[in-house]
Amino acid sequence: MCAGNSNFRKGLIVREPFATLIAEGKKVWEIRKSRTRVRGEVLILSGGRAVGSAELVDVLGPFTPEELAQHGDKHLVDVEFLREYSKGKPLYAWVFRNAKKFDGPRKVRISRGAQIWANVVVEDE
Repeated sequence: MCAGNSNFRKGLIVREPFATLIAEGKKVWEIRKSRTRVRGEVLILSGGRAVGSAELVDVLGPFTPEELAQHGDKHLVDVEFLREYSKGKPLYAWVFRNAKKFDGPRKVRISRGAQIWANVVVEDE
């Protein structure tokens, strides 16, 4: 990896429709089962494409599904989804700001085996 190459970026893998909702700034909390130390601008990835970017500014929690359900306007999922996802474990809210949706998805190369974070090469930037 060449440190001087600005095409290398950190990307968060998110399934749809949530990836687009984050990129549009409509979903400002991404619910995960762990904390992250990553902060700053990250690409929002889904299906091998970058749909946009957003600034990861904080991680809140731990929460129970019932506690998170009180903030549905921020994460856009219902309590049943949260209960099923948590499987009894604590949940965390990854807080995003300054979201930017790309005009169209950008093709990216994602390292094999990446499940949450990926170091990506943006191919058509």
